Amino acid sequence: MLVRCLLLCLLAALAACSAPQSAVDPATPKGSSVSQPGLNQTVNAVRGTVDPVERSWERGLAMRDAAGGPGALGPLLEAEPASLASLPRLPLPSRPRPAILSAGRHLECVPYTRRLSGFSIRGDAWTWWAKATGRYERGQTPQAGAVMVLSKTRRLRYGHLAYVVDVLNEREVLVHQANWLNRGRIHRYTPVRDISKNNDWSVVQVWYTPGRRYGSGRYPIYGFIYPKSPDEVDLLQAAN
Repeated sequence: MLVRCLLLCLLAALAACSAPQSAVDPATPKGSSVSQPGLNQTVNAVRGTVDPVERSWERGLAMRDAAGGPGALGPLLEAEPASLASLPRLPLPSRPRPAILSAGRHLECVPYTRRLSGFSIRGDAWTWWAKATGRYERGQTPQAGAVMVLSKTRRLRYGHLAYVVDVLNEREVLVHQANWLNRGRIHRYTPVRDISKNNDWSVVQVWYTPGRRYGSGRYPIYGFIYPKSPDEVDLLQAAN
């Protein structure tokens, strides 16, 4: 009798193990069932859920991008973590590249600078500083449309003139000049930087375009000769 009871219990246990499992999500309340298509929809809905703070952050970036403001990065493909405080700014547009052009003939710095500036001064480059007295304003601060006058030295026997195209910062400008390397060619958008101890533009270095670097030479300058009026600067800039 005992053996028969044991056999019956064993058969009941085997029958329970062979029964199919119910496809019910453990998180689903008892008495309800979820089919496979419904399960996929639930998973997709969960994946599309974004934290409210993160969603607000994403909308803010999208609005900034649409407005084209600083840091605009284009359409957002994915929501970034809300913990990121900021995004890197896009690089500023590159400045004009220095270039050396053939003038078709040997061109000196004086006639080229006179043509660009419209100044009615003649003579060797180094004499322009004194000849500008009483005719044009002079100073030590660079500005677009001004003529930079390099001093007469053993290396620059006649001095040198350069036309200031743009002021990049308090210690760097871009200039147009001719015959800088004594080959009579035109040098456009050449960087020149102030290397004086007192930041007074008394000594400068000039970009060496063939080597794509600043040259080692140190050149003293007298200063800058300014146009007579802002309107004159606008006209010269438009012509150049």
